[in-house]
Amino acid sequence: MARDLLAYSNLCLWIYVCFLLLVPHVHIGTCFYLPGVAPEDFHKGDLLRVKVNKLSSTKTQLPYSYYSLPYCNPGHIVDSAENLGEVLRGDRIENSPYVFKMREPQMCNVVCRVTLNAKTAKEFKEKIDDEYRVNMILDNLPLVVPLRQPDHESSLVYLHGFLVGLKGQYAGNKDEKHFIHNHLTFIVKYHRDPVTEMSRIVGFEVKPFSIKHEYEGEWDNTTRLTTCDPHARKIVSGSEPPQEVEEKKEIIFSYDVEFQESNVKWASRWDSYLLMADDQIHWFSIINSLMIVLFLSGMVAMIMLRTLYRDISKYNQLETQEEAQEESGWKLVHGDVFRPPSNSDLLCVYVGTGVQFFGMILVTMIFAALGFLSPSNRGGLMTAMLLLWVLMGLCGGYSSVRLYKMFKGTEWKKIALKTAFMFPAIAFAIFFVLNVLIWGQKSSGAVPFSTMFALVFLWFGISVPLVFLGGHFGYKKSVAEEPVKTNKIARQIPEQPWYMNSVFSILIGGILPFGAVFIELFFILTSIWLHQFYYIFGFLFIVFIILIVTCAEITIVLCYFQLCSEDYIWWWRSYLTSGSSALYLFLYAAFYFFTKLDITKPVSGVLYFGYMLLLSYGFFVVTGTIGFYSCLWFIKLIYSSVKID
Repeated sequence: MARDLLAYSNLCLWIYVCFLLLVPHVHIGTCFYLPGVAPEDFHKGDLLRVKVNKLSSTKTQLPYSYYSLPYCNPGHIVDSAENLGEVLRGDRIENSPYVFKMREPQMCNVVCRVTLNAKTAKEFKEKIDDEYRVNMILDNLPLVVPLRQPDHESSLVYLHGFLVGLKGQYAGNKDEKHFIHNHLTFIVKYHRDPVTEMSRIVGFEVKPFSIKHEYEGEWDNTTRLTTCDPHARKIVSGSEPPQEVEEKKEIIFSYDVEFQESNVKWASRWDSYLLMADDQIHWFSIINSLMIVLFLSGMVAMIMLRTLYRDISKYNQLETQEEAQEESGWKLVHGDVFRPPSNSDLLCVYVGTGVQFFGMILVTMIFAALGFLSPSNRGGLMTAMLLLWVLMGLCGGYSSVRLYKMFKGTEWKKIALKTAFMFPAIAFAIFFVLNVLIWGQKSSGAVPFSTMFALVFLWFGISVPLVFLGGHFGYKKSVAEEPVKTNKIARQIPEQPWYMNSVFSILIGGILPFGAVFIELFFILTSIWLHQFYYIFGFLFIVFIILIVTCAEITIVLCYFQLCSEDYIWWWRSYLTSGSSALYLFLYAAFYFFTKLDITKPVSGVLYFGYMLLLSYGFFVVTGTIGFYSCLWFIKLIYSSVKID
């Protein structure tokens, strides 16, 4: 069984490698660059066009299009082509009126003048209350606001985008007012080649200001501001009166551009964004997980020595009768241990779904750890995971139908159909309900109909046929003979002590796998819900390997104790033992929600728990499948190594 699992895992890996080789977007020249991340060189004076992205907030988790607010627009708004992952993330990339010239500083450029009415003033105030941030892009680099940490003056933290505005009070006045950031000081960092004099952009930062611009006379295209004048070298310093957001208030949007030469090369321009200030915590996470693995490995080694060395190889005749009876409890159920479980069809479906998930995660982790899924390719990670899920349907169908054949089943098409539809249907139903809620809030995060159709096509057009194809191969392949024969009459299970109760045993089994990953889980949740960069896939891959080992070992240990108690109903329990770690994951997600997030809107709370329910469900099928196959391998090993009279 383990050999078969390895074989079709390798098959799935080769399918994905071949798929990558067929992708026509890889540029080959004097150097090799990943798709979409080739550098662009600029001469002095070349135009640099800033693109705007969504408005995002950690308080609502509902993204909105930049032009959903009455910001200055370029006249004709052009949408940039987004990939599938970007659309699902709610990214809406569009052109903007901010246009620079390479290495040519600009001061106090007026973009436009806007007079607020009651509706637009209310919209700005709502976004300021919800702490929305404006996201922009230049040369595929996201706009960031650098902040110095109070406890580490030398280190910088980069925040995505700048706040729409702030709330504050005038001196001597208790009334809280809303102020908008209407002046932006952009800082473009570049690396210049001394030979060719060409430059590459390596940083894009901003300092936002709120300033009540003033001017003399009537407003026209030639009007000069008195609060910010490039001719008089008067710059915005932040000491000027701020711009209040109120009905009939006039807002003038302006910006400066500074260019700073940097020693950072283009290939390293993401390093400062992805720099970990707390990498010691990740090492602590791995050491913590390794301690759990060592503890479980010791228990498994002890069990293997006792069962294989004493019971199986040479049953020591010098042992007392009591010792022999104590150590051979698991032998007494040899005639029932391979008896098919109740609801065996459902177990086959869940195992197949788990293999499909496992293959998707494993290949994604490998390519992410090798650097193929660069953060510069926005949405690339999600797109890759969706495509891999579809392609891994071949493995899911193979494993579910093969297990079904082991249970002497004959209607393999029914199992393949359930495998192709059960998990995707549940996930799609939850996703559709959440999408309706997002659509009701008029958020750009709502997936459009065309994208929904593309998802359905991937499911029905590619995934379902691949599941059936895998099921066909799985049913054609002969199943290995079971090491012991199953009795016609089921053996009666003796009364179990309280600590061997199935519910108690299952809940205990999920604690250690969750304990091996919960520290890294904190950083993953922070990345998703607090919109921070996460690119430490090397750490994550190590933790994933530790999770696999932990799930396998805890399931084997508890399965051995169960068999020693002459309880042979292990099929579902082996799946649920390690799979119960998903329950702890969901409980931790609830703890994270109430302690780390500042979400107050009911719709946002429903979105959070809906998506975390999907994540926990996926975690359940993956860990459950790992535990199941480990237990199946262990039971086949011990019963094939002992001679049953």
